Amino acid sequence: MKSFYIIFFVLFSVQHAFCQEAEEIEESEELKVTTEEVEVKKKKKKRRKKREKKEREVVPYEPLAPARAAFYSAILPGLGQAYTKKYWKIPIVYAAIGTGIYSYVWNNDQLNRFRDAYKRRLAGINDPEFDQIATETLLSLQDRYRRDQELSILITVGLYLLNIVDANVTAHLQQYNITDDLSFKPKININEFDASPNYGFSINYSF
Repeated sequence: MKSFYIIFFVLFSVQHAFCQEAEEIEESEELKVTTEEVEVKKKKKKRRKKREKKEREVVPYEPLAPARAAFYSAILPGLGQAYTKKYWKIPIVYAAIGTGIYSYVWNNDQLNRFRDAYKRRLAGINDPEFDQIATETLLSLQDRYRRDQELSILITVGLYLLNIVDANVTAHLQQYNITDDLSFKPKININEFDASPNYGFSINYSF
């Protein structure tokens, strides 16, 4: 009879241990499932936020934006760059056009200076500043500064037109959705055996 109680006690203990272990396994499985569900929800939320951020970054398509940017730059240089939010280009535009205008003014002053000296010499007026300069040299200097003056006008007009073209092209490029979802990248892999570089490229597309 005593041995029966011992066997019964042992079987009860083993059964209790198995039940406890089964409960622990069930709890761990439930915890694992819950953790996986939380991780999946976090990943979905993260992807949704990333997608919403990309959608906010995409500039809405405006077919008249390039023409509008060019028109603004034609009215006032740099205004088209401000319209396309390329503010760092505005000082460059004014520096370039300002340099062309300064070159024109300086060459124009020099042309008038030597032209007046030549007229005074023809009129017989003594001019000590230009006494050492021959008449042919005065004519040559006038031709030189006249050419530089005309070149300055052409450069200034070219820079003004370039300012308009830049605003128009920038507005055109902003109409395209350029993201990292589709990218083309060069790659260099090092060979593990002889340490030589292997060149190639990769095309990445993200859904």
